[in-house]
Amino acid sequence: MGVTLSQVFPPRPALTEANLPSQQGKVFVVTGGTSGVGFELAQILYGAGGTVFITARSEASLQTTIKSIKSSPSTNGSIDGVILDLADLTTVKPAVQHLLTKTSAINVLFLNAGVSQPPVGTTAQGQEIRMGINCLGGLLIAYLALPGLVRAAEEAKTRNEDPGNVRIVWTSSLFVDVGAPKGGFKMEDIIDPPKDTIATYNNSKLGNWYLAHHFSTLPQVRDNDILSITQNPGNLRSNLLRDAPWMFYISYPLLYHSRYGAYTELWAGITNEIGIGDQGCYILPWGRKHPAPRPDLLDSLKSKEEGGTGRADEFAEWSEDQIRQFR
Repeated sequence: MGVTLSQVFPPRPALTEANLPSQQGKVFVVTGGTSGVGFELAQILYGAGGTVFITARSEASLQTTIKSIKSSPSTNGSIDGVILDLADLTTVKPAVQHLLTKTSAINVLFLNAGVSQPPVGTTAQGQEIRMGINCLGGLLIAYLALPGLVRAAEEAKTRNEDPGNVRIVWTSSLFVDVGAPKGGFKMEDIIDPPKDTIATYNNSKLGNWYLAHHFSTLPQVRDNDILSITQNPGNLRSNLLRDAPWMFYISYPLLYHSRYGAYTELWAGITNEIGIGDQGCYILPWGRKHPAPRPDLLDSLKSKEEGGTGRADEFAEWSEDQIRQFR
């Protein structure tokens, strides 16, 4: 209960734009960078001199966002982006390939984009909308962007930087602690999703942690000391609840400005308080390592050979199957 309350009422953020060191020379990719947490994070990184690439669903929203960020007082950074739609996996590969023509190295990939309570529906590939956007789209981006992360990790080694400075930051939710099924979800609830949209959202957010853990075990990630972690950005007033106004108004007194969520992601992506030994870990608002993840969920992250239930492995295998033809 204490950990849950501390996520609803977090301590003051340790890393903000006020004490963020210069990020000149670093390249950041922020998915869903046109609004909410993604916009705030892109603006902070740009202000610190970083080279920032965002993803957008339309050229109009991309250009509007770039213009807005460039109008900020700081002009030290660089801002650009690419167009993709996570609800249609066919759009992802061309967008990431285009991105890699703009930059050969990616220091931090923030998989920030997601949905909570959109209208009931499916992606272009027929997947439940939350699972398709929150998990499968992010996993596909991570795979396709991996050459850029490996390049950044190789460059970091030549500079004798600490292992784990190149990172992939996945986005989860408080609902992992308070709403994930005991022992983690069963695959039948992924293959044949329940009608309860809260349950499908909870499953997708636990799925993000499962994928962060899975990605951390890949040879290219492990051998290049790339850190793959997940984070709960916090309870926020953002576009995530745009399709569920009832939820927004009920929870409004407990919601914070989106910039606070950006502080969580910023800490996860930048801080030197975590390193390669924290592979697959979970970050809490507004930037701190989860002190006591649920034991049943930790067991679900472990393979059966490690004495766990292997549910994360089952989900990762299923997810790999869903995106394979789009890689």
